[in-house]
Amino acid sequence: MAKILVVDDEADLETLIKQKFRKQIRGGEYEFYFAENGRLALEEILREPEIDIVMSDINMPEMDGLTLLTKLNESSPLIKAVIVSAYGDMENIRTAMNRGAFDFITKPINFEDLTVTMEKTLKHAQHIKETLKAIKENNILKMYVDENVLNFMGNKEFESTIMANETIEATVAFIDICGFTAISETAPPDTVVSMINSYFDEMVKEIMAQQGYIDKFIGDAIMAVFRGDYHLDRAIDASLAICSKINELPAMGDQLQFKPKVSIGIKSGEMISGNIGSESLKRLDYTVIGDTVNTAARLQDAAKENQIIISEDCYEKVKESFKCKKVGEITLKNKLAPLAVYEVLE
Repeated sequence: MAKILVVDDEADLETLIKQKFRKQIRGGEYEFYFAENGRLALEEILREPEIDIVMSDINMPEMDGLTLLTKLNESSPLIKAVIVSAYGDMENIRTAMNRGAFDFITKPINFEDLTVTMEKTLKHAQHIKETLKAIKENNILKMYVDENVLNFMGNKEFESTIMANETIEATVAFIDICGFTAISETAPPDTVVSMINSYFDEMVKEIMAQQGYIDKFIGDAIMAVFRGDYHLDRAIDASLAICSKINELPAMGDQLQFKPKVSIGIKSGEMISGNIGSESLKRLDYTVIGDTVNTAARLQDAAKENQIIISEDCYEKVKESFKCKKVGEITLKNKLAPLAVYEVLE
């Protein structure tokens, strides 16, 4: 649900907004909040930090819209603002844009234009939040991120909402490039890095297409995590697509002519999600740990070229959606009983 804060001292605007967007409100698409001036808007944001966008008038008592823009840019840079004002002269537009406004609409309000602008702004705001979450989760270097955004990412509010340590239900997939270790021991470093990066790039595209995220790169393997609805199905869909895509790649290396293959292990279940690492080194990874993760890694070890291996409990969940065959039982470290495993065929 998109959360929108409307800041305007016109008393009838709240009623008008609720009337014009009643279907979206009833359908759970939009949730509107209202404030009469910039000061009250900032207080509302403290109460509702998940607000996505602000639509604000300029001329208001106590704190005007242009001052609110400055405050928002300092304290809540993830929130995108649209100015909705009768003062549509170029000076006000330029001032608003210079203070971080995403767009500008003049009064009287054309609600068709307002709807298009809201959708565009919401899409931009949500994309930024998803990108920042990926930065955190994947431990990407943050040197290119704006200082205000970094400050926000470091505060307790952000950590508590996005970076909470929790037990989750998810699926882990380990995807290994078969035989690449031998190549890395003989090929020039530039060739090795170029090859593995190109393979990883193809895999990542398929993982992201199924709303998975890269937990980490481990040598010549990827650990991917899938959360949300149908996470096991999406992990298998991504894995099948990866096998198909990798098999289509041409041989690489002028003399090596290496033809890549992958082996994949998948396990679904409970795991702990949180910041794991050393605070002394100031090196923490947002990752998942637990028996489910360890089992997925062992299943990948047992998989051969072009094999996607899942456990019996996963097979029972997806047997009506995917064609599988039993390949036998394997003994896992720290497990008393052998584990029945299945290969996903299509």
